[in-house]
Amino acid sequence: MLLKPTTKQEEILLRTLVEHTACFNAVCAVGWQKRCKNGVTLHHETYRTLRVEHPDLPAQLLIAARVRATEAVKSALNRLKKGSKTSCPHGNLVPIRYDARTYTFHPNASVVSLSTVASRQSVEFARNPHADRLLAQATGFDSADLVYRKGRFWLHLVVTIPDASFSPTGNVVGVDMGLNHPAVTSTANFLGEKRWKEIDRRYFRLKRALQAKGTRSAKRHLRRLSGKVHRFRRDCDHVLSRRIVDSVEPGTVIVVENLNHIRTRVKQRGRESRRRLHSWTFAQLRSFLKYKAVEKGCVVVGIDPRHTSQMCSCCGYVHRSNRRTQSRFLCRNCGFELNADLNAARNIARKYLASSGMAATGGLLSASLSCQP
Repeated sequence: MLLKPTTKQEEILLRTLVEHTACFNAVCAVGWQKRCKNGVTLHHETYRTLRVEHPDLPAQLLIAARVRATEAVKSALNRLKKGSKTSCPHGNLVPIRYDARTYTFHPNASVVSLSTVASRQSVEFARNPHADRLLAQATGFDSADLVYRKGRFWLHLVVTIPDASFSPTGNVVGVDMGLNHPAVTSTANFLGEKRWKEIDRRYFRLKRALQAKGTRSAKRHLRRLSGKVHRFRRDCDHVLSRRIVDSVEPGTVIVVENLNHIRTRVKQRGRESRRRLHSWTFAQLRSFLKYKAVEKGCVVVGIDPRHTSQMCSCCGYVHRSNRRTQSRFLCRNCGFELNADLNAARNIARKYLASSGMAATGGLLSASLSCQP
């Protein structure tokens, strides 16, 4: 949520971030120099010195800086151990992680109380309908990160929301996630926007032109473009996962493929196909789908993806040439013809049914797995 501090509070928050970052960098330097990633050891090595150097910074925020620095050093040392090129972690205005002892959230008053270098500060925050809906469901407030970005202060608040109870209704919906069609369900819902693919291509062409140019202004543009592309793909995954969840009823089992290591297992022909495969955010999409499904009272499960695109959803015959083109599936055994992605989605649902021993009867299940095109 967006904070709305006064001019004096902005100076105090900024000074708090600066001193917190100085402690973070100091702990990282000690940990990197001594190749130490143990939090207790780093605490004994740095705490007293940093308390003297930063007397205005609350002790709990200093400890929060040490904890974050320990995580950064541990990650860097692990990368170094694997042979990757890395250097000592160093941050600029590192976000502060507040806990129950260093901040108090007052949703009704639209105020949050934060520990700073100038004692506690009560800062107002802007409300929005989405946040209000989540705050109304929250049963507890956990940690919160104070972030300074583009001249604004943001508070990333972690709240505890009770899960909706899962009452299985027997409905099973398979979802085939792909590059051509972002998502196709076994109930014949083709989800996603065609324009997403062209927007992604446009960003890639712009990125390639800027990299070829190589000037300082081009590099600045590339940094801005990187964040823009990340936010675009994240928004697409949010929209897609929301549409998948909205297309099913509470109590439905949503079945997806386990696509782990797909970049090493699948060989794509053509430079553009390989680029799209390696930039595919399927893990992020699945994580978004999982928590949105839990909120609605559904559950997401994964199945083995082998042969889902080669098997006939009508007779079960498997052959590589059943899939004639990217979008056309024609069974060599029974002559059943269907969109290839829809056929794969039905096979995904069938695989889950076979593994769980469920019978394909009733409701969405029988409709989604019928042999009708």
